[in-house]
Amino acid sequence: MVSQAPNLKAIVNEDGAVILDIEHDLMSALNPTGAYVWQGLRRGETIDTIIANLSRDTGEDSLLVEPDVREFVAELQQKHLMPR
Repeated sequence: MVSQAPNLKAIVNEDGAVILDIEHDLMSALNPTGAYVWQGLRRGETIDTIIANLSRDTGEDSLLVEPDVREFVAELQQKHLMPR
């Protein structure tokens, strides 16, 4: 399970999300798919669950979805938006 860092504030809507990192004074914008993944992470879902749900909801093969989701989560971690 991946949890949200405590120094973050986020606004999520149908257009995506904006995440404010108070500690690093940075702001990140996410598209709707990024916001979908972000919300799953915030709910405490595993990455595998997020991949399965995103695949189901978009009709895409999970083998195509998985590398993109894992890369996105790694980027969030690199930007200190998720713990490693």
